[in-house]
Amino acid sequence: MVHLCFGYAAVVPGQKPSGYSFLPQLADSTAQQISIEAAQPKLDLGILSELAGKTILLGVIDLADPAIETPEQVAERIRAALQHVAAERLVPAPDCGMKYLARETAFGKLQALSAGAAIVRRELS
Repeated sequence: MVHLCFGYAAVVPGQKPSGYSFLPQLADSTAQQISIEAAQPKLDLGILSELAGKTILLGVIDLADPAIETPEQVAERIRAALQHVAAERLVPAPDCGMKYLARETAFGKLQALSAGAAIVRRELS
């Protein structure tokens, strides 16, 4: 597994790039799982199609924003990714680790992640 990250929001504040220039090379690598920070940098999810055949762990929880996402916000981020990645290859996840968040905030964000994924899972059934 390879994790792509622009740095912890608490440590690297400010505008983050909106994409990764090395995805074609990564697509050719032996890594089967690619974890991508996407919520905070508002990544153009069209780039996910460049990683055909890889399992994508997609960051759908923004760790720079202390506000807890609603399950529907998370579901929308997942639905957007499903436009470019098959459901069986998509794993919704936080952008990165949550060590800089208050425990209650981290727990609330994980609850929203779980509930948002459940919404989309029901839609796919």
